[in-house]
Amino acid sequence: MTVSFTVSHDHDAARPGPRDLPGSEAVDYNATRSGPRVTPGSGADAHDAAFVDQVRERLLAEGGPVTDTRIAKAVRETGRVLGAVGSVRAAQHVKAQLTGLGPLEPLLPATGLSDVYVNGHENVFVETQDGIQRVTSPFTSEAHVRALAVRLVTAAGRRLDDGHPCVDVQTATGLRVHAVIPPVSTSGTLLSIRFRAPQRLSLADLVHSGTVHPFLADVLTDAVAARANLMISGATGSGKTTVLSALLSQCAPEQRLVLVEDAAELNPDHPHVVGMQSRQENVEGAGSVDLTELVRQALRMRPDWLVVGECRGAEVRELLTALNTGHSGAGTVHANSARAVPARLAALGSLAGLGRSAVDLQAANALDLVAHVSRTPVGRRLDSLCTLHLEDGVLSTRPALTVESGHPVKGPGWSQLTRLLERGREAS
Repeated sequence: MTVSFTVSHDHDAARPGPRDLPGSEAVDYNATRSGPRVTPGSGADAHDAAFVDQVRERLLAEGGPVTDTRIAKAVRETGRVLGAVGSVRAAQHVKAQLTGLGPLEPLLPATGLSDVYVNGHENVFVETQDGIQRVTSPFTSEAHVRALAVRLVTAAGRRLDDGHPCVDVQTATGLRVHAVIPPVSTSGTLLSIRFRAPQRLSLADLVHSGTVHPFLADVLTDAVAARANLMISGATGSGKTTVLSALLSQCAPEQRLVLVEDAAELNPDHPHVVGMQSRQENVEGAGSVDLTELVRQALRMRPDWLVVGECRGAEVRELLTALNTGHSGAGTVHANSARAVPARLAALGSLAGLGRSAVDLQAANALDLVAHVSRTPVGRRLDSLCTLHLEDGVLSTRPALTVESGHPVKGPGWSQLTRLLERGREAS
């Protein structure tokens, strides 16, 4: 089976959800990449593990940084008869094994690649706009997978071993890497690698792709102009980050945006953006900086917009407090529906020692609008805009606009949203 990928690199762009592929043939990316695959020399010897190990040992024996020049020299010194072109390709292969994604490098040219999942050495999957598909595994053994996982984690300053069997890191190149090793994993070494989107998607792009209905896009543009406090909700991989980035790009150019994230993913097209990223503890168990601390630091940076990439813990207390003291803000939260957002906020608030009533009261005064994004069989869709309502001390959401059969439908929260937008127009 030959698969052609023709979409842009964006892990949150509109695309169908995961597909079951019973009986489907695994995709061999080495066979489907454009052009023939050329192997150095007269055989596969320059790509075998022994050859890579031989070059690695030479580099380690010499010491110093692994540079292109040193790799090429070490390849020549192996004595393999590879020819000029073969030597160049062999050096590229060795570099990928030692410094890049190693055996996974051949997957990278697949356009639209957003995630790679390695479930032991025999099962490798990729995710693109077309969903999740199984591909031919490039790994030869469990040790092969584990070696890559350890190298990626170590390069990010963390440890992956029996004492630290589960690790989540971000590499210097922006990759999100999550690794789990046995015995915690019962399926061999597990790797989940997410690639940062190389390009921005504007609100117009999301309208064009069908992710956002044009009428909802206009309403959201007005909401940003009105400095409404926004929360984007949705499940994992639904496109929350992409939608939030597109909305932040609508902020006035004279406004200062301060972004706080666990891993830098927001990428708004705006002239005045500063970002901070949390840091996990180092191998000595020190040096961690969490989102709660970063939100406090962000408030000292005079933000016009305080943005938390994803509310997932006690930092929700600082965010709600900030939004209740005159700052405009936005963020995302994991929730299966807009209706579930109040309960989700309450659960996060409890991590900060807040009771349900305190969270409900703060959220009702801090947040103006919830935009929910869903992952559907036909792609990612922003399917509703909801206002928040406090009645008898209990917070709930009211649908203001929902998309039904491709058409926007006004709900009981529409009048409240209209008043919010009118206040924004009067203020401007």
